[in-house]
Amino acid sequence: MNKLETIQNKVFSPGKLKRQLAIWRFQDKKIVFTNGVFDLLHLGHIDYLSKAKDEGNILIVGVNTDDSTRRLNKGKNRPITNEQSRSTILAALLFVDAVVLFEEDTPYELIKQIQPDVLVKGSDYKAEDIVGYEIVSAKGGNIVTIDFLEGYSTTAIEEKIKGEKQ
Repeated sequence: MNKLETIQNKVFSPGKLKRQLAIWRFQDKKIVFTNGVFDLLHLGHIDYLSKAKDEGNILIVGVNTDDSTRRLNKGKNRPITNEQSRSTILAALLFVDAVVLFEEDTPYELIKQIQPDVLVKGSDYKAEDIVGYEIVSAKGGNIVTIDFLEGYSTTAIEEKIKGEKQ
């Protein structure tokens, strides 16, 4: 198997993810879940995702599909990169173990399927407001918020490219 195939094998369909979750659970791995659009991967994303991985053994990243990203109203040109590109780039990261796309507006159903031990979001959320909080809390899991790396955002990069920001 070549390197690109190895990376692409980390992008899971829900059925394939279910089988892999059973293996990880049998191996007693601590499963961490986070989600987002991850458009134009930047240092802030790397910092956030690496810290999320530090919370357990397996990091699963839920990625909004193109349609669900458009429904988030992040801007008329978003997503800038398509879901296949975003998921493959995330899967190429050493500390990301699995990437799974979700079509819904929130990852609630995905979290319900995964039943992570740790749920991670940015510290701009209060723990009890994070989608999936009650699922993870009910099973005795942890909800962790991570501070964003100051000065890094996809919106700021987009504005700089357009010449709207210095």
